[in-house]
Amino acid sequence: MSKNLVIVESPAKAKTIEKYLGKDFTVRSSFGHIRDLPKKGLSIDKSKNFEPTYEISPDKKKVISDLKKLSKTHDVWLASDEDREGEAIAWHLCIALGLNPKTTKRIVFHEITKPAIIAAIEKPRTVDLRLVDAQQARRVLDRLVGYELSPVLWKKVRAGLSAGRVQSVAVRIIVEREREIKDFTALSSFRITGDFLASKQNFTAELNTKPDSSAKAEEFLTACIGAEFKVISVEKKPGTRNPGAPFTTSTLQQEASRRLGYSVRQTMSLAQRLYESGLITYMRTDSTILSGQAIGAAEKFIISSYGKDYHQVRQYKTKNSSAQEAHEAIRPTDFSKNSAGNDEQQKKLYKLIWQRAVSSQMAPAKVDRTEIVISVSNRKEQFVAKGEILIFDGFLKVYGGGKDDTLLPFLKQSQAVEAESITATETFSRAPARYSEATLVRAMEEMGIGRPSTYAPTISTIQDRGYIEKRDLEGEQREINSLKLKNSKITKSKETVTAGADKNKLLPTPVAEITTDFLTKYFMPIVDYEFTVKAEKEFDDIADGKTKWNKMISEFYNDAFKPLIKASADVTREETSQSRTLGADPKSGKPIVVRFGRYGPMLQRGETAEEEKPAFAPMPDGATMDNVTLEQALPMFDLPRTVGTTPDGKTITADLGRFGPYVQVEKMYVSIKDLSPFTITESEARQLIADKQVQIAERNVADFGKIKILRGPYGPYVTDGKKNARIPKDIDPTTLDKKAAQKLLDEAPAKKRFVKRKFTKKK
Repeated sequence: MSKNLVIVESPAKAKTIEKYLGKDFTVRSSFGHIRDLPKKGLSIDKSKNFEPTYEISPDKKKVISDLKKLSKTHDVWLASDEDREGEAIAWHLCIALGLNPKTTKRIVFHEITKPAIIAAIEKPRTVDLRLVDAQQARRVLDRLVGYELSPVLWKKVRAGLSAGRVQSVAVRIIVEREREIKDFTALSSFRITGDFLASKQNFTAELNTKPDSSAKAEEFLTACIGAEFKVISVEKKPGTRNPGAPFTTSTLQQEASRRLGYSVRQTMSLAQRLYESGLITYMRTDSTILSGQAIGAAEKFIISSYGKDYHQVRQYKTKNSSAQEAHEAIRPTDFSKNSAGNDEQQKKLYKLIWQRAVSSQMAPAKVDRTEIVISVSNRKEQFVAKGEILIFDGFLKVYGGGKDDTLLPFLKQSQAVEAESITATETFSRAPARYSEATLVRAMEEMGIGRPSTYAPTISTIQDRGYIEKRDLEGEQREINSLKLKNSKITKSKETVTAGADKNKLLPTPVAEITTDFLTKYFMPIVDYEFTVKAEKEFDDIADGKTKWNKMISEFYNDAFKPLIKASADVTREETSQSRTLGADPKSGKPIVVRFGRYGPMLQRGETAEEEKPAFAPMPDGATMDNVTLEQALPMFDLPRTVGTTPDGKTITADLGRFGPYVQVEKMYVSIKDLSPFTITESEARQLIADKQVQIAERNVADFGKIKILRGPYGPYVTDGKKNARIPKDIDPTTLDKKAAQKLLDEAPAKKRFVKRKFTKKK
């Protein structure tokens, strides 16, 4: 029987570690967190130094029971992850199992390999209570903000909203970027390029200035008619390109998004599995340092695979001076293994990590760069041609890929060149780019907001709670002007291009804008960027033993947060609805107002205080609270509109709903897609309804009253409205009678119950 019990966080990790330890060790998993603050209630005693009340998760009671039995007959080794959260899990295990955290053995490792595990076993320590306090401070601070600020949002903005110390700041970043984009005015200029010929070789050069109007561009092209073009300088110099540092959590998330199209959540899930399988080092880190052992292993692999010329030792300095999540960058545990993972997605991410880590220890790429400057005889502007030739690929052999060589002809100073054509193309200045998940991570890291372990859950939370939408942007059509000089003649043309199209961008919803405005007005210290950064620094101070966690929480709550909560009690919902009067209804004289309602932006005609109830209408398609006009708003009050009747005399109405415009006949709703509810004709509506009826008829195989046989997107099935049963492929659904259909329903597995999450207001 084994004498030692090693407790890790995940079953996958337990399985891997158990292979490395002998018969004297039993490895078990806690399956993540085993104790936490209860889901309901604040569970923090503010009168007792903000003491939290933890509970064992209901689904972990059996796990704890089993671990308790084993702990009575085994020496316990706590082996949760090597970060503050892992340290807190180790402490909670001590409390739950009745162990002394000051004497219980605690081991840490940043890779799951046999040497790392054995080394950890040989040098155990105890639970670092300072790290536990730092994590506890984060948890308590976030609970206080979330549980006391969220009810304020319910009362003042909209029921069901939530607030969070890092979450609300992330939303603010996206809202402010969207407003920058809305306020941005694109300015046009003309990029002028020349196609030149010299020594029987063509090359391209660009003018060193950009005219700001078509007239100025045309003036320059006109001046070029009959002008002489001469080389006034040729500069050649060697250059280098250096590899990037091995991955941190944020740079891995950014590069996996850019190269592989992975979301932040997906990247972290795949990295977790690679780590638990012993293939990479710990994936939550803000360090770019490699251990001496890793540098040596990389050197051995690079020299044996590519030769000495390709190797160069590097140790990257971590930019974040308070980096603490782990002591090493993300790297493969075995540099000789260039492919690993249990599925294609894992393999792609592993390959990326391997390439980045190996290339970080490789020689720079060497290039020859050439710059040729060409004068125009009767103008002060100059054309510049740039060329680059890769001389030695260096790290590019493994990672990054080189740019295509740009070859320039061999030219001498004062040599004349011929301009075959010169083109001026209109370009527009670009607004700041919208955030993707990866660029938001980069922004948060640069601002010092959050830590590696918080990026993915924060970004997932703000999307799951309806503050942010990840969308593809179609862009808008823009007309650009072009002028071309060829054979001493200038021709003009226009071209329509799509500007602003993009994929997977994070856009704020109306509720995000309203909530951000409310928080920045009444709770600015909470969503202030500097406050969030300062909180992270204070967590670091707690971890270093420089301050007590209760003191930090007390100062925040009593001096900063509590007074704001009290002051917000006097704020009315009207103040937060951001209502704006668009004008008066010409028919009734009543004001038309746009405001934020229970379900989002809406239009209102009339005042709430009047005897007659106000009328409400949806927002016009594509309009926002900021830009909707009275002219756009007035027709919305004409909905629903009576379009006509069906052939059998039933009324057809048209309206605009959550999923777009539709027509309705009794309980049947039919999408009208690209047609407008304001202009759709009776004949168009009748045709759409008839098509829908045919579709329904084709879908219905048999109708036995309560039980029906239908055709669905995944094949025919039986339903009674509450339960569905698939019909096997070898059975013709038209041959089934009611008894056979009922038998299929009886044999089908019960439908999984969906439990809707409820938000409970604090009393």
